Amino acid sequence: MAAPDGRTIVNPAALIDPVPLGYNHTVSAAGEVVHIAGQWGTGDFAQQVEQSFANLGEALESAGLGFEHVVRIGTYIVDHDEAKLPIVGTALERTWGERLPAQTLIGVQRLALPGMEFEIDAVAVRP
Repeated sequence: MAAPDGRTIVNPAALIDPVPLGYNHTVSAAGEVVHIAGQWGTGDFAQQVEQSFANLGEALESAGLGFEHVVRIGTYIVDHDEAKLPIVGTALERTWGERLPAQTLIGVQRLALPGMEFEIDAVAVRP
């Protein structure tokens, strides 16, 4: 069933409930697809997460979109461990509430520049 924002979210009962982990299994939408490149920030891990989300918001706005148009994100964490999840989870909840996009979180050894610990990219759909 489609939501008022045009997205349809399906979390099959046969799979783990992904919402407490900060994502949905499937999100579909109709319209023009817009890809947002990886966004990042400086500072410690928490500061980088905050700046990355702010930069993502700026990139979306520049395309005439908002966070409500995002259907998928990729998050990349250097030297990922479970202690970093609450920091990312707080940013996800503040940004999307219960309307989380589909997400893949990938632990990586290194990102593009020295000191980068977090990066987020997105796919949005223009209605």
